This record gives sequence, structure tokens and C-alpha cells, in this order.
Amino acid sequence: MTSEDDRQRAARVFDALGPVYEKAFAHSEAHHRSLEWLLGRLAPRSSVLDVGSGTGRPTAATLAGAGHDVLGVDISPVMVDLAARQVPEAAFRCVDVRELPLEEGSLHAACVYFSLLQMERAQQAEVIGRLARALRPGGSLVLATVPLDVEGVDAVFMGQPVRVTSFAGPDLVDVVTGAGLTVLAEENVLFTPDHPEAVPEPQVFLQCGRK
Repeated sequence: MTSEDDRQRAARVFDALGPVYEKAFAHSEAHHRSLEWLLGRLAPRSSVLDVGSGTGRPTAATLAGAGHDVLGVDISPVMVDLAARQVPEAAFRCVDVRELPLEEGSLHAACVYFSLLQMERAQQAEVIGRLARALRPGGSLVLATVPLDVEGVDAVFMGQPVRVTSFAGPDLVDVVTGAGLTVLAEENVLFTPDHPEAVPEPQVFLQCGRK
């Protein structure tokens, strides 16, 4: 399957979910703790990239509300439209992060919350590497995913067909450290989205700094 196939499949899923996705994950305490950790490391008016920004809440809304310069990118036009309306103080673009120009040392921080799961492993590692290089020295990256050793597995996510690829937790840490980042904190949780077709899922949140 090509990157274009992946992109179109993922865009269809999140176009269909729209605001339902936000409601399903709104009660994630681990996500909010991760954002609080990041806010504690950012100087005023920091430049932050939110990869897979969804509806803009809670990530872009929290960061922009704290006065930071936030750009959210997402492949779902429905999500981008929702985010632009819900978080007007941030900027949003409908673009695949794999095609987004990233200047080295241009970002204070990047957020990658559950936005890599429909990419191949090599592409996930490439995105993490590009984001690491885009960080300024001392910059931060927060990343969350479902830490399972799966590759190209067909599944159903909140009623939508998805194809999932991920790393087991230790392998993900290896990818992150291989990109030149240091894992400063890690939290593993079991989370159930607020949706009638959702099931409990393991989640890992990594808080990382550029060496």
C-alpha cells in the first residue's frame, strides 16, 4: 500500500468521525498531563507544531490558550475545518506531515498524539526523525501511541475500518532515541474512549527533549 493509499484511508476515517473523536478522548487525563508537562518547558510565545491536530482540542486549544504560536496539521479536511472554527487563535493546514517542509531548528516543540498509527514503521521513524531535526536545541517532543507490536493489521476503530501499524513500547523508545531525542518521562495507561464501540486500549505517552 502506498503513502497515498494510507492518506486517503485515514482521511476517510477521521472525516467520518469528526467531533465524535473529540468527545471520545476528551476525558484522557494522561493527555492533559502530557500537555501540562510540555507547558512547563515552553518559554512565552513558543513555536509548536501539532501533528494530527484533529478538532484542535485539547492540544492546540491548550497551547494557543497559553499564548504559544501553534500550527496544526491534519489530513482530514473535516477535522481541519472543525479545528479552525473551535481554535481561531491557532493556525491549521490540511496537509500530510510527510509532505510538510520542516526547517531544521525552527520549532520549540512538536506534539504527535496518536497520529502515526496508520503509517508504515519506516515512515513513522522518518517523521519522528524529521521532527527531531526541526526542534531547536533543548526543544521538546511529546508523543503518544498504542504500543503494540503490529504491522498492517486491519481493525475497527469506533465503527470505522482502519489499518494499524505500531511499535512495542521498547522499540518505540529505540526509534525516538535513535532520532537524537532523550526520553525524559514516560507514562503507560489503559484507556477506554467514550464511544459505544470502543474497547480499552493501552497507551504510552513519551515526553522527550532534543539532545
